[in-house]
Amino acid sequence: MSRQDGRNPDQLRPITITRRWLAHAEGSVLVEFGGTRVLCAASVQDSVPRWRRGSGQGWVTAEYAMLPRATNTRNDRESVRGKIGGRTHEISRLIGRSLRACVDYKALGENSILIDCDVLQADGGTRTAAITGAYVALADAVAWMKARKMCPGDPLIGSVAAVSVGVVGSVPMLDLCYTEDVAAETDMNVVMTGEGSFVEVQGTAEGVPFDRAALDQLLDLAAAGCEELKLIQQEALGA
Repeated sequence: MSRQDGRNPDQLRPITITRRWLAHAEGSVLVEFGGTRVLCAASVQDSVPRWRRGSGQGWVTAEYAMLPRATNTRNDRESVRGKIGGRTHEISRLIGRSLRACVDYKALGENSILIDCDVLQADGGTRTAAITGAYVALADAVAWMKARKMCPGDPLIGSVAAVSVGVVGSVPMLDLCYTEDVAAETDMNVVMTGEGSFVEVQGTAEGVPFDRAALDQLLDLAAAGCEELKLIQQEALGA
């Protein structure tokens, strides 16, 4: 089955990771999953949250936002509304959790890395693109810190990437664009380490509940996609 953009069901969209996109951030990446474009900026702070002080351990966190015209209609800025939406909070926490899965807090020392993920254009899979790009920005920020001897060790103990999968028209598909996402009977976001372990699986039956066989098939698709994303990350980093 060929998809509307000509891809096979098990094929990723064209992926581009452009490093050092911002002049001032310690790590920055423009990541593109087809028409989805997310700017990820990693900022280093030589301090930690109050509850972390004196522990000898660092912290990594993330914030997610979407520009007003990232979609086909304009949305008000949440800062203008005066309230951050539940979806924004949820995705911010997801990105932070995902990145922390590959960080050794003690090796980071009492430093923090804050990663801002801003969606410039949305065409499905914004959270998974943000996680995949944020890892590369995080790696560059860590390299910046190590060059200045800010870390007592090597904080990165692995890598993380994420991809969406779903069942569309009874066909399991990898890396859904927006039109596929809204038509999906089952929709999942899967975050994995570079070693192939799961960090998070978010799955929902939008219509008919899915069985264990469908779940296994989707997870296999996601695992193959994340493995490919890991190689793209490594190539971007020159590893």
